[in-house]
Amino acid sequence: MSLIDVVLTSLAALRSNILRTLLTMLGIIIGISAVITLTAAGEGAQQGVTDRIRGLGSNLMFVRPGTVTNGAGPLPGTGPSLFLEDANAINDANLPYLDGVAAQGTVGGAGSPFPAQVIFRGQNVSTTLVGTEPTYQFVRDFYVDQGRFLTDDDITKKALTVVLGANVKDKLFGSKDPIGESVRISVGPGRFGVGFNFTVVGVMEAKGASATTNQDDLVFVPLPSFQARVPFIRNPRGLTNVSQINIKLKDKSKEAQAKIEIAAILRQRHGVNEDDFTIQSQSDVLSTATSVEKTLQYLLVSIALISLIVGGIGIMNIMLVSVSERTREIGIRKAVGAKRTDILMQFMIEALVVTTIGGVIGVLGGLGAIWAARQFAIGGSDTKYVVTPLWVGLGIAMSAATGLVFGVYPAWRAARLDPIEALRRE
Repeated sequence: MSLIDVVLTSLAALRSNILRTLLTMLGIIIGISAVITLTAAGEGAQQGVTDRIRGLGSNLMFVRPGTVTNGAGPLPGTGPSLFLEDANAINDANLPYLDGVAAQGTVGGAGSPFPAQVIFRGQNVSTTLVGTEPTYQFVRDFYVDQGRFLTDDDITKKALTVVLGANVKDKLFGSKDPIGESVRISVGPGRFGVGFNFTVVGVMEAKGASATTNQDDLVFVPLPSFQARVPFIRNPRGLTNVSQINIKLKDKSKEAQAKIEIAAILRQRHGVNEDDFTIQSQSDVLSTATSVEKTLQYLLVSIALISLIVGGIGIMNIMLVSVSERTREIGIRKAVGAKRTDILMQFMIEALVVTTIGGVIGVLGGLGAIWAARQFAIGGSDTKYVVTPLWVGLGIAMSAATGLVFGVYPAWRAARLDPIEALRRE
């Protein structure tokens, strides 16, 4: 028999019991749909994290107080303090590959013991308060859309000026121009919090979420004003505590050299031999986040593959039943000259056709599930689903491979049947 004859014979056999064929495909359909959907979610999550980290700026390095103790970065609130004077020392070193330095102090935001709120005419908006310098705009590639950013004059005078994030402005003022308006910023829990009135001088451009927070929910004040008005972050030595020093490099290839030289400056200033700070590049943050997302994606795919294996076992079971039911047919075909390879090929192709068709339907089902997830914002409006041709191709290939693997034994049993014994079967 030619290959075309074998395929046509296999299709005819499958059509003869269409309901059983569809039920046999069901496990494969569910398995491949799960693979396509979960990999799209995993790829989307990875892309989303990458976009957020890149949204922090370009060629960045971050210096934070404390040392790495959890494998991912410094634990919040651990380790000695970092100071504005450290940032000034790095800037004054005139390292040729540095493009800019900006220190920042931060309170509020998710998980902070000191919540921050912006209040305007009875409306409260939770926020993250950032005390920083005029260079922050350039270093973080994050600029004002209305009004102006903080100036050197604001720093010198410890001015009570504030620049609002895009979301904060929209929630408090809507379409109204906020420039020149007075808002109250409260920091601390309940009645123990402290509050001061600040004049709005600018509104930042809409930038969206970054690696750790939504940048549109931030508000910015001069760093000296921040330190003077938030008593529980003051340093008894008269230094200016900061939670992070942002460093912009001219050349990304200088990251390793920058880490070594900046670490040497800080160790000398702190009078220590071992680092009491952590220096991370944007690439380090991206690498860690990508590694976590890939591990999660592998776990999701493994779960989906389990359902594929279960579907393969179902195919083997049905094919064995089919061999048992068609024993007499096999005996007749062998009696009129069919070879073992013809019988083997027929049942292998039947299994392959069932799983391949099931794989194609599974891919379509997965694409449909992704479409529905996007339409109904399942997982949130920020959740991304990225379908890649690689996983679509792998999904169909896995379904075909499942048919070949789990169809071998039933096909081998059919091919091994003795024609005389087969013809005796009723």
